[in-house]
Amino acid sequence: MNEELTLLRSQIKELQQENKRLKAQIDLSSSGKTVTVPDEFKIIFEQAENKVAEYFTEIYNSAESGEIVIHGQRYVLIRSASLSYEFLDILKELYSNYPEEKAVRIGNNFLYDIGQVLGRKDANSFHTEMGLFEPLQKLSAGPVHFAYTGWANVEILPESNPTPDDDFLLKYHHHNSFEAQSWIKAGRKSNKPVCVMNAGYSAGWCEESFEIPLTAVEISCAAKGDECCTFIMAPTHRINDYLKDVTFDTHGQYDVPVFFKRKAVEDKLRASLQEKETLLSEVHTRVKNNLQLISSLFKLQMFDIKDREFQKVFQKSLDRVNTLAQIHDLMYSEENLTVINLEHFVARLISTFKQQYPFKSYDVQVELNFNLKNTGLNHDKAIPLGLILNEIASETFGVPFENEGKIEFSLSDCDKAFRIICKDNRIEALTKEPMRNQKNSLLSIFCEQIDAELTIKGSAEGLTYTVQFDK
Repeated sequence: MNEELTLLRSQIKELQQENKRLKAQIDLSSSGKTVTVPDEFKIIFEQAENKVAEYFTEIYNSAESGEIVIHGQRYVLIRSASLSYEFLDILKELYSNYPEEKAVRIGNNFLYDIGQVLGRKDANSFHTEMGLFEPLQKLSAGPVHFAYTGWANVEILPESNPTPDDDFLLKYHHHNSFEAQSWIKAGRKSNKPVCVMNAGYSAGWCEESFEIPLTAVEISCAAKGDECCTFIMAPTHRINDYLKDVTFDTHGQYDVPVFFKRKAVEDKLRASLQEKETLLSEVHTRVKNNLQLISSLFKLQMFDIKDREFQKVFQKSLDRVNTLAQIHDLMYSEENLTVINLEHFVARLISTFKQQYPFKSYDVQVELNFNLKNTGLNHDKAIPLGLILNEIASETFGVPFENEGKIEFSLSDCDKAFRIICKDNRIEALTKEPMRNQKNSLLSIFCEQIDAELTIKGSAEGLTYTVQFDK
């Protein structure tokens, strides 16, 4: 008799457990109302409720295999407290050397980012699964899925304007939010809104639905004594405009997620930098064009000059203008508008000088040798350096000569400086008076502008110019 009673009790216990499991499944797949919306959106959201409810009827729970599978998708159950106040408690311990407010802010930003990513990915999966294409249809599945997965029950307020543009606005309540309820059930109270993951998840789902950057901010929270958890969602760059008009009694402060705040600042700075780079390129182009115009006027004026010596002086001025135009062209063509590739810069200028001073039938070699580790040249040194090279070139390429020879340009690193050497081994160069005797020469003036050390030396090997300046 006792054995039969024991067996009966065991069977009753099994039946009770099975009944409990069945009730849990029925509750999960309930087709009851999950979201409250203004009248103009009711039809769309009712359709979403039916579709999502059908989705959650296919549930498989196997503790033996460690799986919870809903409609072919594996889900994970997590204690709500571990993603709310318990998580922040751990962060406070880890960042105990920080002020508590800063540690909480770090934790909240992390939770918001995680929620935002989850919202985007869940939305993308659901849109594909349900065949949703219109932005409002995509949105409608979100609050329903939100309710079925235990986040909260959503009420969208009448002042909302869910449109895929800068006028997007969503005002809504999250009733029974898992984050706020975790605080309340633990007997704890916050002085700020705590439903950070709720805000992030909502923003992520809506971003995926409307394809615009959105930020959600909780402005009142049940965990700090407010009547309910209320949120405002708007385009990231406009969220602060809407927060200025908040009329809810918040009993404290609310925080705009720092991640998006930082991202908005970075985007603004990036756009400003791009605008300045475009403007700088335009300035270089206009300067180059104006210099080319001046060059053309110089050439026209030279036809009226009869004096040969004055023509030479005028030609040198024209060469300097052409060099300036070439420098601005080089600066504009570089990808990095703040630093110029020195090797490329010098090679292009020397090539231009060779064209300005065409050789005759005799053979003169022009060699370029580079030995550089760092090739970056600041813009403020580019123009004086270009003019220095122009003066040296005019005194080498511009000298009349008949014999064969070689002009060699070398560019190398020297400690924390660059060194440029020009060697001219032609016989004519040996008889030329070095420009070092001309104390007020333009070459010396240009060298002073970049604190360059200039040396001009004549020897049996020819004439050598050495220019050394700091990097």
